[in-house]
Parts: sequence; C-alpha cells; structure tokens
Amino acid sequence: MAELIVALDVQSREEAVEKVKLIGEPVGFYKIGLELFTAEGPDVVKAVKDLGKKVFLDLKFHDIPRTVERAVRSGGKLGVDLMTIHSVGGRAMIAAAHEAAAEFGAAAPKILAVTVLTSLDQTDLADVGIVGRTPAEQVAAMAKFATENGADGLVCSPMEVGALSRSLAAGTLFVTPGVRPAGSAVGDQKRIATPADAVRDGATHLVVGRPILAAADPVAAARAIRAEMDAAR
Repeated sequence: MAELIVALDVQSREEAVEKVKLIGEPVGFYKIGLELFTAEGPDVVKAVKDLGKKVFLDLKFHDIPRTVERAVRSGGKLGVDLMTIHSVGGRAMIAAAHEAAAEFGAAAPKILAVTVLTSLDQTDLADVGIVGRTPAEQVAAMAKFATENGADGLVCSPMEVGALSRSLAAGTLFVTPGVRPAGSAVGDQKRIATPADAVRDGATHLVVGRPILAAADPVAAARAIRAEMDAAR
C-alpha cells in the first residue's frame, strides 16, 4: 500500500507540531525540508518523531562522499526514515550514503536519489547544459545509475514513475512529489498527476503539501487523498 507523506512546508517547530497534531491519525508520515530544517534544526525532527510519526528528511545532500556519509549517519541517529541525496553527486557519494545508512541495521533510513527536480522542464535542463535528453530520459539515466550504486529508491515526478517502476528492480521505492488532487492549484510543480494516477503507475509514497496544509479542513483533505490512493490499488 502506498504511503501518504505530508510536506511540512512551514516556518517553525511550533507550527509543524500544530499541523501534525491537527491532522492526527490520517497521516503517519511527514516531510521536513530545507526551509523548516534550516529554521529549527534537529529539534523539529525529534518533535515529529516524538508524536509517533515517520520522518522524510529531504535535504538533498550533494557533497564529497565523507561529508555525505557523516550527514546520513547524523540523520540515522535522529531516527529519520527516508533521506535524500542528489544522484549527480557520483558513484562514491551514493555508496557512502548507503554504507552509512546500513550501520543502523533494521532501523536504517532509506536513501532516495533525486534525479531531476520536479520544478524543471526541458528549457531548464538546457539552461544547465543538459542537452539531447528530455526530462524523462535524464530521469531514467540517473535513476539507473543511482539504484545500481546503492540508492534504495528515487524521488521522481509522477510523469516518470510508471516507466521507472517497470524498468527497475522490485522493491525500489518511488517517492513522488508533484501530486495534486483534481482541480487544485499547480503551484511551482511543472510535472504533476493526481494521487490515483501516481499510485496506479507504481508510486510507493506520495508527497502532498499545500492541498492538505492550506485546505479549509486539512483532516478531510488528507482523508480524501488517502481514499483516492486506496481506491487506485
């Protein structure tokens, strides 16, 4: 069964705790990204874990292998469940992240590789020197590279998850942002799909932020998305 992750795109620990408590039982997994972690640090991870929730620490590590190894080890000590690295960090960096996570045994955080950010399209890729490949082709190439070198899964657009789930090994995790219920605002995501589409295509985790956090009734919004995910199985 695919898991729903709510992106805690808020500015303080207090607001994060308030949102987690408000949503309650319908959501058991939360994403903490750069904005919130930079503002509050490890304390916000501990606060969410103390509420009995899983944590996806989305900091997209991209550095020399030794630095990434130490960062992953620090995340493991916090009890995070998922962590992100950039696939373009290279073979040694991906392997170092995998090895550091493995030190935690059954409690090891899963390492997810970021291939192409969901805010990027063909023009954006050309701007940074990636020519001759569509976003989907770039995603496929980097996904194969990352999983062959130790990544447990991928962060990928729901537009690519179907092809990737058919081409990569069983057990690979596919975490998909850019999920928007029908009729909701697109925001800053350029490659999006509905929750049902993403689950049918093989997503193992869906990341949803504003459609839940900004809803008039966040609990009802979370339940509706969860129901759509379950109906798509």
